[in-house]
Amino acid sequence: MKAVQLNFITEAEVRSLVGPAEATAAIVNALVAGLDPAADSARGIVPLTQGQFLIMPAEAAGYAGVKVATVAPNNPSRGLPRIQALYLIFDAQTLTPEAVLDGTALTTLRTPAVSIAGILPVLSKRSSPLRLAVFGAGQQGAGHVETLTEVMEGQRDIESVTYIVRHPDRVSLPPFAGGDVVAIESPAAAAAVAAADVIVCATSASDPLFDSSLVRADAIVVAVGSHEPHVREVDAAFCGRAQVIVEDVPTALRESGDVIMAIAEGTLAAEDLIPMKDAVTGAVPLDPDRPVLFKSSGMSWEDLVIAKAVVQASATANAVAR
Repeated sequence: MKAVQLNFITEAEVRSLVGPAEATAAIVNALVAGLDPAADSARGIVPLTQGQFLIMPAEAAGYAGVKVATVAPNNPSRGLPRIQALYLIFDAQTLTPEAVLDGTALTTLRTPAVSIAGILPVLSKRSSPLRLAVFGAGQQGAGHVETLTEVMEGQRDIESVTYIVRHPDRVSLPPFAGGDVVAIESPAAAAAVAAADVIVCATSASDPLFDSSLVRADAIVVAVGSHEPHVREVDAAFCGRAQVIVEDVPTALRESGDVIMAIAEGTLAAEDLIPMKDAVTGAVPLDPDRPVLFKSSGMSWEDLVIAKAVVQASATANAVAR
């Protein structure tokens, strides 16, 4: 019997093989080609003494895969990531494992790619420079800026970026993610929210991060910081004003606190939720003059789509090297 040789794809290799624009295109292309998020397996959550396991299996387009992630709330105080992961990808026909990927790098790449794919139909309707307000200056906050910049290159410039955080003195931005850093309670934070074309919420907050009455009538808000029904980054009033896009309606009704609490408070109805697939394919046209909320809790199919792109890029690079 032939031994299986697994290729381990490191964090650096994940980033070098598939860039933010390529990852975004992979998500868009998968949805346009017919991938249905509604067929995705539900995320498994297993409690642990110091946090939880997230088990995320998926099968699509010739591959099967599973991400095992850990969520350790106390890790940031230890100088460690709150979320860490590994991804194992298999050939769907033989179920032979093909590679193990750094799952943390995969998550860092796919989360903003999913966000930008979800709002691309609205972003692409204008050409004016973008002003960004970003709650959170960690990997996901900076990653959304990097992805948005790369995807919009040649279409829309980035005029300004304001990172809004609780402790500005503790922030060290990567070179690609330059911008101003302001305190969340400061007048500068409120001004950035009021001026923003795009507001990104990438935090571990449990309560709304900003007063939504400040938000422009044509602004886009992306909320990616939570996957639990009892926490939210965006208030119910904004959910009521906005065109609310979710990856999958049943998933959002199970996991997305921003949506769940807005429905409970009577500002939003479940039937008003727009599946991401319908927004991306144009099945549901979006009004560029109304605000948009893209609420993501992360789904297993997204990791598989990006892992497939990474594995195929790795195979191509190895073939060229030979």
